[in-house]
Amino acid sequence: MQKGIFENVAVIILAAGLGTRMKSGKAKVLHEILGRPMILYVVETAKKIVGKNVILVIGNQAEKVREIVSENFPLSAESDEADGNDEVGFALQKEQLGTGHAVSYALPNVPGHIEDVVILCGDVPLITADTLIRLIDDHVVGKRDISLLAVQVDDPKGYGRILMDENMHISKIVEEADATEAQKKIKTINAGIYCVKKTFLTDALQKIKSDNAQGEFYLTDIIGIGHKEGRCIGVMIGSTPDEVIGINTPHDLMAVETVMRSGKIS
Repeated sequence: MQKGIFENVAVIILAAGLGTRMKSGKAKVLHEILGRPMILYVVETAKKIVGKNVILVIGNQAEKVREIVSENFPLSAESDEADGNDEVGFALQKEQLGTGHAVSYALPNVPGHIEDVVILCGDVPLITADTLIRLIDDHVVGKRDISLLAVQVDDPKGYGRILMDENMHISKIVEEADATEAQKKIKTINAGIYCVKKTFLTDALQKIKSDNAQGEFYLTDIIGIGHKEGRCIGVMIGSTPDEVIGINTPHDLMAVETVMRSGKIS
């Protein structure tokens, strides 16, 4: 096994979104940072920790995203081209009905031997392999069903808030659109990055409902499902909030490029 590669872990990257706030005709994940489409940073990081077990969920401008990713991560010499053993797998989400919906499209492409699944966002390009390795290690050592990466920020606007029960166990993640005024003051936010036992993920996705302000199937609902079932749920607080900056607007893109130029995250 290559150093740093987890053979029993797969990564699903969510990259199907429209990105309407970018005010551009280009798919959000194809916007460039330092001359390189942002999705390539995420795929590269994923491959560092799981090798070929990477599945990219595509939707908006799917063929263009597939083409650019495949060009940068081509078929390797050891791959069996006849079996379609590409460096990166793809799952097409025809309708964008939420993050839970997207993951459900990717799961059938996850190899049978995989035990845990890491879920990343294609618009969070600063996440590092070191942080993901710590998350996976934390998850495995804790024998958890779900582990999520969280960070504490001064301005949590726009992010899902992490709710704790009286025993300081995670009970739920509330999205901004569904949060009460009190919940909006919580500064521990969901980074949108998870490590989940595959068997639990498969089961929980079938129980998610779209009864929320957006009418979408939120992946975050697996936390509430797991809490009700008495599953082992844990959180790792990341030490570098900048790593989980999500790109939704041109301003966000500039902020990420500034961080990348600074060399603070590598």
